[in-house]
Amino acid sequence: MEMFKNVYFRLGLVVAISLVSLLAALPRVPIVIKNSFVNIDSFIGGYYFSILNGKVRLDLREVKKGLDLKGGVRIVLRADMSKIPPNDRNAALDAARQIMEKRVNFLGVSEPYITSSKVGDDYRIIVEMPGTTDIAQAVNLIGQTAQLRFRQLKAGNDWSQDKFAQYYQDLGVWEDTNVTGADLKGVDIVFDESGAVSQAPQVRLKFTSDGRKKFSELAKKNVGKPIGLFLDTDESPVSMPVVSAGLSETLIDDPVITGNFDVQTANALSIQIRAGALPVPVEVLEQTAVGATLGEASVVESLFAGIVGLLTVLIFMAYMYGRLGFLADMALVIYILIVLAFFKAIPVVLTLPGIAGFILSVGMAADANILIFERTKEEILWGRPRGVAIKYGFERAWQSIRDSNASSLLTSGVLFYFGSGAVRGFALTLALGIAVSLFTSIFVTKTLISVFGVDKKTLLGVRQ
Repeated sequence: MEMFKNVYFRLGLVVAISLVSLLAALPRVPIVIKNSFVNIDSFIGGYYFSILNGKVRLDLREVKKGLDLKGGVRIVLRADMSKIPPNDRNAALDAARQIMEKRVNFLGVSEPYITSSKVGDDYRIIVEMPGTTDIAQAVNLIGQTAQLRFRQLKAGNDWSQDKFAQYYQDLGVWEDTNVTGADLKGVDIVFDESGAVSQAPQVRLKFTSDGRKKFSELAKKNVGKPIGLFLDTDESPVSMPVVSAGLSETLIDDPVITGNFDVQTANALSIQIRAGALPVPVEVLEQTAVGATLGEASVVESLFAGIVGLLTVLIFMAYMYGRLGFLADMALVIYILIVLAFFKAIPVVLTLPGIAGFILSVGMAADANILIFERTKEEILWGRPRGVAIKYGFERAWQSIRDSNASSLLTSGVLFYFGSGAVRGFALTLALGIAVSLFTSIFVTKTLISVFGVDKKTLLGVRQ
């Protein structure tokens, strides 16, 4: 496009990208601007706007931290495959892993790590949940088989309210029906609006069309009697709603599960129902709470090492290449801002190996500029005019830069595909850094050199 041939347009684009990246990359700094027309409450470091209650807010999304930096819960579970045919065990393990992943995602845990593995004859699932502090809640959420069953009283068992406790504890009075959790298309949490002082959370069941018909038939046969909802076959019912005549006749509204729920337990129940039942029972082999104190110390040490490394690179470039090195340093700072902005926008879950990958990519970005400068210097020595020397220097260095970065990207791709956990974090941050360094080395550095007029003396004055 013609406008990209205009060096000042490219400079404006570089400045715009740099400012947006700066807003996204900087830590939270509150800035409040008020006037008689609008109240703007913004935070440097955000990257999207929202309008709430007459306020325009520039929101902020912090860099997400992995388990080694933020702390959380790590759980290792073993799947009982004794009742699964040998040929179906791998598929059952993968299905269990996917259901656990759904449960954790419904809970809202940011970037959990869930994987399956086989150790001898043991089939295991490893779950890491950054930011989670309640181990018991995590184990109950992901470890229950959670097969929802709708049961009715067996013939000969009459119902009255004073028998509630008896039927709640005596599982022998119940029998299965043809309605199960498979007849649901979803669930959500609602609150009792009967006028009570404290609204009680309830779990509303949303049936499929066939499921609604089956439940309607079940309700008609049990008017004035309870229907027991069992989450697992060996447990007491989670709820015993009594069927009203209106419910059995129309079933216009979705039925709700009531009980002694608080918001947390109601949310856990809805998650287990939505995610489905585990195909195999599991038992907990290991449960560990990872503290964030070590993570904070690691972050501080890693940032200190990164800053020292960055300053060393900046000083080296300025010393070796003078004015050219200074322009490369500017491009390198822009590169860091863009990468940090991507970390927040994607978002990337940052781990210690991920930080190492990012720091490594900084050195690779500086290496690309060195190749470009050396090629440009050679073009000047061969008598090329300044503009032509810059053009040829970038074009002829590009092949070497392309090949070296392509091999690094390929390696990162292999690590990301076959690796797990921290290895994938390292591969992702390294690959993202390499991709951004290609843009800054070729586009940003070339634009800065073209605009700020590097003469022959500067180019030839590069230190040997």
